[in-house]
Amino acid sequence: MPVPAGAAPRRVASLNLCTDELLLMLAEPGQIASVTHLSHKPAETVLWRSARRHPLNDGSLLSVVRLRPDLVLTMGGGSGDKAGIARRLGIRVVDLPYPQSLADIERSIATVAHALGRAEAGRVLLRRIAALLRTKPERQIDTVWLGGGGRSVGATGLAAQWMALAGFRQRSLPGDRISLEEFLTRPPRLILRSDYRADQYSADQSWLRHRLVRGARSRSVATDGRRWTCMGPGLISEIVRLRGVAE
Repeated sequence: MPVPAGAAPRRVASLNLCTDELLLMLAEPGQIASVTHLSHKPAETVLWRSARRHPLNDGSLLSVVRLRPDLVLTMGGGSGDKAGIARRLGIRVVDLPYPQSLADIERSIATVAHALGRAEAGRVLLRRIAALLRTKPERQIDTVWLGGGGRSVGATGLAAQWMALAGFRQRSLPGDRISLEEFLTRPPRLILRSDYRADQYSADQSWLRHRLVRGARSRSVATDGRRWTCMGPGLISEIVRLRGVAE
């Protein structure tokens, strides 16, 4: 049965890990019809306990149709056929773009909050981000965000923008990677080390355990890599924690 125009949706499904995060942080629990199977995994999101209270799906529209959602959240586009099918079934789809900046994150929060009829919940998160922007540390520490195998992030991208709010300046690196040689000859002041799937590092990532790396002058700080997957509002509390590390 279609929801009357202007009414808050009663059954909302998310088809993407990052829209799962927004849904879990913004919706009334009773509004949530389904989240993706990834959100049920402790290795993928800090919100897994909340996510497990709700049915899972495989990320496809077909897997949630039986739940009769009146709103579906997804990200990054996809088949136009799916959107057409959803419309014919009376299901509204909100398809968010992949965020490239903090401004994109703010727009996504506002969009989802509005779609859920939860504008105030959105404003709460937006105020927290605004407070971080307003109090951004002047001192920026030379930092390399480090994942497996020397994988890092761009110096001006979304991850770097979040890092700056904690007082870390992401170093510009060729190909957004750092080699063992550069690490040893130009060690950063701080390594922000993602612990995402750290127990599954491959042979290509073994240099992170090299004795010279372990003995480097750089200060190493672990960060919860699950929060950096979507780089959405789930990072707010991590940035607050990292500010204490930077001081």
